[in-house]
Amino acid sequence: MKVAAVTKAGGLEYLKIEDRGEPPIGAGELKVRIGASSLNFHDYAVVTGMIPVDLGRIPMSDGAGEVIEVAPDVSDFKPGDGVVSLFFPKWEAGEPDLPKLSGVPGDNRDGFGAEIIVGPASAFTRIPRDYSFSEAATLPCAALTAWRALMTKARIKPGDWVLTQGTGGVSIFAIQFAKAAGAGVISTSSSEEKLEGLKNLGVDHVINYKENSKWGEEAKRITGGRGVDEVIEIGGAGTLGQSITACSIGGHISLIGILAGLAAELPIAQLFSQNITIDGITVGSKEEQEDMIRAIEINRIKPIISDAFKLDDIREAFAHQAAQKHFGKIVLEI
Repeated sequence: MKVAAVTKAGGLEYLKIEDRGEPPIGAGELKVRIGASSLNFHDYAVVTGMIPVDLGRIPMSDGAGEVIEVAPDVSDFKPGDGVVSLFFPKWEAGEPDLPKLSGVPGDNRDGFGAEIIVGPASAFTRIPRDYSFSEAATLPCAALTAWRALMTKARIKPGDWVLTQGTGGVSIFAIQFAKAAGAGVISTSSSEEKLEGLKNLGVDHVINYKENSKWGEEAKRITGGRGVDEVIEIGGAGTLGQSITACSIGGHISLIGILAGLAAELPIAQLFSQNITIDGITVGSKEEQEDMIRAIEINRIKPIISDAFKLDDIREAFAHQAAQKHFGKIVLEI
């Protein structure tokens, strides 16, 4: 079978396509023919050496495909079922701890950049009805991160305001979930073309952060001085100050990314005086993924897929990701 493998640390040139034998199935496991994976920043960090992995590691944390064999002791799935992976296969429910956050595919163990994989049945859920494998493969990391941020931590409700940053997978899913929940959405980007795309997606107000560096104040103005209830914080230290400014009293910030920096001065007095809560969000549990899939089906939400690449073109896919020209998710068709 064909796989992608990290043959040496340090760059995309060391990400190679190889032929390997089909893995055997063991107790409690499924054998799955992978139909698609999707690209996350975590995967980019693995294939470029930012996250060290064993040489020969098969990358890609997200995968969806068809069950082709089931171990005799597995009753939850049968051959022909469509399944989608879990980013944290040991996180069943509740809040995370160190054991629950181990075993990430493509990092701690081989991932889904392969035609066929074998893994514990407990490490999969069903795919949403009427979803292709490419659509399902966008869910385990980006969609579940947005879901946990909005629904588990911020507990948004109809009439709330949500602010999202950029047009990556997490932000786009957050927009879709927020609108389905009856919330208003304000989104930022530096691209006029992407801002138009956000409007077409149903965003209520858009802000070009290059033209308006004080976009936190603008978000507060848009909400009549009240501020937003939830911020999907993708930038990190470089944008966190404006996110705090944008928040309402009792607002919540879901800290997800570090694209704009690791360290900065913050308005600490404003943070505590407004009773703002900041939560680090690291994807979510199996229980949350199952809840999310039910909500996706009820609301008929479909992911926004920006671009698709074949497994043979995986290096080109990551180069495209690094150029940050995509709107939504990049998928790898396997």
